[in-house]
Amino acid sequence: MDKRILITEPLMDEIIQKLESQAELVIGKRGEYNHEEKLIEAVQTYDGILSMLSNPLTEKVFASATRVKIVANYAVGFNNIDVKAANARGITVTNTPGVLSNATADFTWALLLATVRKVNAAEAYLREGHFDGWDPKAFIGFDLDQKVLGIIGMGRIGQAVARRALGFGMQIAYTNRKRLDPAIEQSLNATYVPDYRALARLSDVLSLNCPVTPENRHMIDQDLLHEMKSTAVIINTGRGPLIDEGALAAALHQHRIAGAGLDVFEYEPELHPDLLTAPNAVLMPHIASATREARLAMGMLASDALIHVLGGGDPLALANRVS
Repeated sequence: MDKRILITEPLMDEIIQKLESQAELVIGKRGEYNHEEKLIEAVQTYDGILSMLSNPLTEKVFASATRVKIVANYAVGFNNIDVKAANARGITVTNTPGVLSNATADFTWALLLATVRKVNAAEAYLREGHFDGWDPKAFIGFDLDQKVLGIIGMGRIGQAVARRALGFGMQIAYTNRKRLDPAIEQSLNATYVPDYRALARLSDVLSLNCPVTPENRHMIDQDLLHEMKSTAVIINTGRGPLIDEGALAAALHQHRIAGAGLDVFEYEPELHPDLLTAPNAVLMPHIASATREARLAMGMLASDALIHVLGGGDPLALANRVS
């Protein structure tokens, strides 16, 4: 085989088997390629890379990519990749859109319910031996019926989150770069709010389901946290840098808002230390897409892109070209 593919971390057997018949594979160890220096060395000897969201594919990395034709990112996001630098060198970049929408939406709701009903704190209380019988004032949350679910980012995942909210009787409001088609709005019973700050102020639950851009980094900042309802909770399964973690931790400690459920963090795997001690903070290790179905589909989509591009095909025919 004259093609070489680097898979930066171990993946499911089915994904490996699909690729090993097409190219020589090298599979990295967990976390091995989370460093720019290691990737600079790697891109000189591979035709394709199946990368993780934790791999920093920077301009310096692509400057050494004399052989690479495609980077297939094992994620719907791609903020770990300098797409402009890749495109300047004719390197295709793909991601895995669509196949993890349901898994992520389900997990958004797992976080939402755990936060609103204080599930983690209540379980810890029981496991630590404090439960001495029913307490009418313990772990009081709030009903979701007729409460406002504000969604920032109404793409595939945001819409899937909204569909699940209908069964709980919530009022859905959203903001998005582009307003949805009226038919979709009607099917979701969703109200468009152009200004995300206004949306945050009226929300009982605010769900972040958008990518990171230079414009929306730290969109949830100290000022906005002061403007939100004191009874509101924030759920983030989008991207960590959407939130100023220090400001959020302070708001939780000072009870300016009622809770937060986070699956993503600004400097993963590092967390702001004050988040770890914040009241009613449900913190998860970036597992929203962690279902067998979603992770397998992500790998197959990335594999298809690698096979297609390295075979000389048009990447637009099979995978999403990031431009």
